[in-house]
Amino acid sequence: MSAQKGKDLLLRLERDGQFVTVAGLRARRISFNQASVDITNTDSAGRWRELLEGAGVKRAGLSGSGVFRDQASDATIREIFFAGAIAAWQVVIPDFGTVTGPFQVTGLEYSGEHDGEVAYDLALESAGELAFAAL
Repeated sequence: MSAQKGKDLLLRLERDGQFVTVAGLRARRISFNQASVDITNTDSAGRWRELLEGAGVKRAGLSGSGVFRDQASDATIREIFFAGAIAAWQVVIPDFGTVTGPFQVTGLEYSGEHDGEVAYDLALESAGELAFAAL
């Protein structure tokens, strides 16, 4: 696989049955985590830690920063955040696949310099089962 363009990693929100890009992201990141469940006991071989396969809680986190494309995009994200709503999001990872599922906006920050545009930082946390589809 050759190197991929960062701009091709897309974050989309489901609206009226379609996934649409709602914000002008300049940087974005997705991380997957799974908690381990330690089942080590006095009979563990060599006193090495043992983990219980498939028992840990899985989670995904999304983050991004950039500029809003328009007033409607800003309003949509802001409404979802203040409502504490869980919405369907999709992440397109180039030459890998798409990750789709429910996420909650857990962080929304605005910033700006006196001689520049207003920027934002967005954080989302998974709120249910995610689906992966290979490209």
